[in-house]
Amino acid sequence: MIRATLACVLLLAAAPVFATSFAGTTAGAGSSASSKAGGASSNSSSGNSKVVKQARDDAASFVASDGRIRSARLEAAIKHLRQHDAAARTASDMQLAQAILAL
Repeated sequence: MIRATLACVLLLAAAPVFATSFAGTTAGAGSSASSKAGGASSNSSSGNSKVVKQARDDAASFVASDGRIRSARLEAAIKHLRQHDAAARTASDMQLAQAILAL
């Protein structure tokens, strides 16, 4: 139990380092995509980030378990990120989960 908690704390401390560049590209991609869409930028971007934000706890479980614990909420967030961000398409599930934690 202590070992798992320690691993979680260490991974959470390191997550912002791994996800810094991805987090920056996520905001840029959403804003450019929504500006191309025409007037739905605020509605679509708030709905999109909501999917990712709701997966935060699940991302923490995924990272702490070294990828063994998956959830439908996390899968939806990863799918969403890959659909809306070119950088996310090449990132691993672990990298995306760490990026979700860093947001």
